Amino acid sequence: MKNLAGLILLAAASLGISPHPLANKRTPQIIAYYGYPVEVHLVTTEDGYILELHRIPHGIKEPQNSTSPRPPILLQHCLLCSSAEFVMNTPDKALAYLLADSGYDVWMGNVRGNTYSKNHVSLSPRQKEFWQFSWAEMGYYDLPAIIDYVLDKTQAEDLYYVGFSMGTTIFWAMMNDRPEYNQKVRCMVGMGPVAYVGNAKGPLARASSQVVLIESLANFFGRYEFLSFGVLMDKVMGFACDERVFTSALCRNILFRMTGSNEKQLNKEFLPVFLTNTPAGTSVWTVTHYLQEIKSGNFQRYDYGEELNQQKYNSKYPPKYDLSKVVVPVALFSSENDWLAAPKDVEQLRLELPNVVYHKVVADPMFTHLDFVWAKDADQLVYKHVLKILAIF
Repeated sequence: MKNLAGLILLAAASLGISPHPLANKRTPQIIAYYGYPVEVHLVTTEDGYILELHRIPHGIKEPQNSTSPRPPILLQHCLLCSSAEFVMNTPDKALAYLLADSGYDVWMGNVRGNTYSKNHVSLSPRQKEFWQFSWAEMGYYDLPAIIDYVLDKTQAEDLYYVGFSMGTTIFWAMMNDRPEYNQKVRCMVGMGPVAYVGNAKGPLARASSQVVLIESLANFFGRYEFLSFGVLMDKVMGFACDERVFTSALCRNILFRMTGSNEKQLNKEFLPVFLTNTPAGTSVWTVTHYLQEIKSGNFQRYDYGEELNQQKYNSKYPPKYDLSKVVVPVALFSSENDWLAAPKDVEQLRLELPNVVYHKVVADPMFTHLDFVWAKDADQLVYKHVLKILAIF
């Protein structure tokens, strides 16, 4: 694999093709490239994981010493993603910049195990114990720690929250376990919202029937981290997925196989940027937790098997999450062609949430799951409506 990667990079150099200027750039570098102010903050959870947050404290036109109040807003990424999802487009298109220029103090979280949050007070990512978590722990530990940190730094009483995909899952889980956090969130916006996934399509759905085998193989081979490519592979992707190179068609096809096809909304220019930042890695358990839910049709805690479930939950079966505890105002944005937040599952979620104040189905019938953060027209199809909803609260 390393030899093949080296040959691809050598070919790129011989052809004189340089990658996109933002390919292989980290979130703070992407933000700074467009001239926005950027800050990096570290948060330690109760169980010792060190999370990296990225902040755009104000818009590009506002003076740095401005004293005008700016309400904090937290953006939380999807499965296998990072804070980069919200800045990988031009400032007139990407959500983080639009919010900053609209008067918000923008914070972007990174949960345990992704590119930016691979540190712990005592554990190393080389240890099995580091990776023994799923999105359940992200909801119980990571999100509360991030919210408390943001409120402490800004001295605000509450914040706005925008979650995408898994960013919504961990929000529902947090409110089940720590309902007092309803008082710390003014309004929640869920894009591609995920709780139930029984109607999901694509590779994840097909893999769900083999979830026990997948867990067993991962343990047998000692693989506890899932899909983190590393620096060399990211460099290869930065070249191979460039629209000027014939292999970019392969990148597009792989992407469409995973999330569904919407060719007209694919921002081909930014494809190398997308695929050198995503996937950002997570634990095997985070993925298998979703596979368990696809198989069971329930929104529930991690299933460790009957024996361990009895020890952890005092029950043979994992307890279900109670969505009625999410009393904060919720606005949902979904799409008909979303393979991971399928319309039937979103409708079940909507019916069980007690305070849904708005639900919009994206006008483009081909809009896919990743289009919520990557689509060329996400600003018009989604974000302008998000800004209107936020302005009400």
